[in-house]
Amino acid sequence: MLELLRNEKNMTPKQIEIIRAAIELISEKGYYNTSTSEIAKRAGVAEGTIFRHYKTKKELLVEIVTPVITNFAAPMFAEKFVDQVFRTDFAHFKDLMYVFIKNRFEFAQSNIPLLKIVMQELAFHPEIQDAYKKVFKEKVYPAFNQTLDFYKEKGELQNLPNETMIRLIVPTIIGFMITRFILQPDKDWDDEAEIRKLITVIMGGVGSKE
Repeated sequence: MLELLRNEKNMTPKQIEIIRAAIELISEKGYYNTSTSEIAKRAGVAEGTIFRHYKTKKELLVEIVTPVITNFAAPMFAEKFVDQVFRTDFAHFKDLMYVFIKNRFEFAQSNIPLLKIVMQELAFHPEIQDAYKKVFKEKVYPAFNQTLDFYKEKGELQNLPNETMIRLIVPTIIGFMITRFILQPDKDWDDEAEIRKLITVIMGGVGSKE
């Protein structure tokens, strides 16, 4: 994720160290218990350096969290993924769900501190909520709607409103990720079996009953 930020935003080495330190500390202690002086000390920079790049600690938080939301939520249901759906034509919706969940699982596994920050801070910061809503409105929902309509026409899914299906599918997947990586990371998980069970639950809710 840091590499993505470096490439997309052309950050300086000092900015990267500030972001790295902020991620480590905020994931450990929470936003409100982390001071900019602590971030600066861990990053090996003067505190004033942080404020040359970010006007406030909140701006630094949003800089960290927004790309995480975008890259966790959007890519697999953005343009490339929809294009892949229609070109590859997965035989069944459950096959698509497996690829999607595995992809997001690997992203979460590689970015656990960032995922933890998003989950910890989402409820408390309107700026983060706005970023979440923007990504879903502009990228996730349009692509998800196309995908659901595609599989409805194939008879794979029930004729439920797309919003209803999205409300069932997305929180179910996110809940699994939170439990797996944040609430019970030390449990003896059989990840492959859990992903298969998750798909069974989703299909039980939205899959065709015929």
